[in-house]
Amino acid sequence: MNRARRARIVATLGPASRAPGMVKALAQAGVDVFRLNFSHGSHEDHAANLKAVRGAEIALKRPLGVLADLQGPKLRLGRFANVEIDVKLGHKMRFDLDPTPGDETRVQMPHPEIFKALRTGMLLLLDDGRVRLKVGERTDEWADVTVLSGSKLSDRKGVAVPEAVIPVSALTPKDREDLAFALRLGVDWVALSFVQKAEDMAELKRLVNGQAACLAKIEKPQALTDLESILDYCDGVMVARGDLGVELDPEEVPVAQKQILRAARRRGIPAIVATQMLESMTASPAPTRAEASDVANAVYEGADALMLSAETASGDYPMEAVGIMSRIIERVERDPLWPGLMDAEHAGMDEHDVDALVAAARKAAEAQSTACMVVFTTTGGTARRMARERPLQPILTLTPKPETARRLALVWGLEPRLGPEPKSLEEVTDLAVSSAMDYGLAEPGQRILILAGTPFGAPGAANLLRLAHAPAKAKGKK
Repeated sequence: MNRARRARIVATLGPASRAPGMVKALAQAGVDVFRLNFSHGSHEDHAANLKAVRGAEIALKRPLGVLADLQGPKLRLGRFANVEIDVKLGHKMRFDLDPTPGDETRVQMPHPEIFKALRTGMLLLLDDGRVRLKVGERTDEWADVTVLSGSKLSDRKGVAVPEAVIPVSALTPKDREDLAFALRLGVDWVALSFVQKAEDMAELKRLVNGQAACLAKIEKPQALTDLESILDYCDGVMVARGDLGVELDPEEVPVAQKQILRAARRRGIPAIVATQMLESMTASPAPTRAEASDVANAVYEGADALMLSAETASGDYPMEAVGIMSRIIERVERDPLWPGLMDAEHAGMDEHDVDALVAAARKAAEAQSTACMVVFTTTGGTARRMARERPLQPILTLTPKPETARRLALVWGLEPRLGPEPKSLEEVTDLAVSSAMDYGLAEPGQRILILAGTPFGAPGAANLLRLAHAPAKAKGKK
């Protein structure tokens, strides 16, 4: 089952989509990677979800990735005696550590780490930015604040400090338990929330220890200032526009999205654009025109994958959301202007032999007779490098490792499949040609470009580029 598009789709599983039959239907409709959101649901729910994905994978004979998304720290106010208070411009109150229910004059903020990070004049955002406050006098135990905008404030609303790095680990005790459970399940990707600095991702990489690929969710302004250092520890990245949009001015979010996508493309790691892509489809069978344009723009910018959240987790139209997203992607990729725009985002090559080989393969692929590229890989590194070049031909990626195939399901343009490890140069060619024809990616007489590494069976960068032609009568199984 090949995709008719290069950009991939990530869908969140939840009450609206977790039934095994629905998971299979969503994969048939276009989902490449399924997200387990550990902010919701029990471990039993997530185990059942993963089992359903693996069942769909077997039925459809196509690798499907599973992404475990950790919740991260949740910084919130305490409770009010009357649940809710009225606030208006100029209203003054105090935040402190006292757990006594609050009123119009004070309320608990049970996070000493925030008080330590605050400075006079800083901005505080509550309730996803609906209430904006300015910090006045403060100590390590309390802070006086003045309301700049807002109308009401109620129990347990979230707190954001866009101008400070909060001295708190991105991995809470809950996250550590969830991570250990997710790794036992055998997830393919782990996403870390609340990333502020490179050390956050370094800690995750140490704990994961190669059992899954690691992805940073960029949702804090502080992460943008340390982006390159953070990406040093990343196998992938997510533009988490919902939380990022709370702490950044609205006009800054599209610029940040482009910055993150470019940085990921330079490194050849997959990038996901997430949050509110088809938000209206949680309750409507069709998106707004603005949402359709938003999805299209992410494709024009070269995103590896686009993510659906509530649309598939709890919405009324999960199948329709996936179908429409897939159609938008396919339409953009038929645009004659699209390849040129992709080339405009092309990253410079590194000084490695494999990059020279990949560049030569992309140039050779421009010949009209080239049907597809076949990449043999163990770890997925060569396939990701090839995807970074954005060739217009399908990239059939053959690997003997199921975990590699599933991780590559997130990467632009790749068609990952399981295949035996070739033992000789002749077997490389035979396997590439027969697989390309068996999977319907090449017809008799068409050219096939092959990338592989020698010695065969040893992990390492590709050092072999071959041209082959599909014979008039295909070899291999039918």
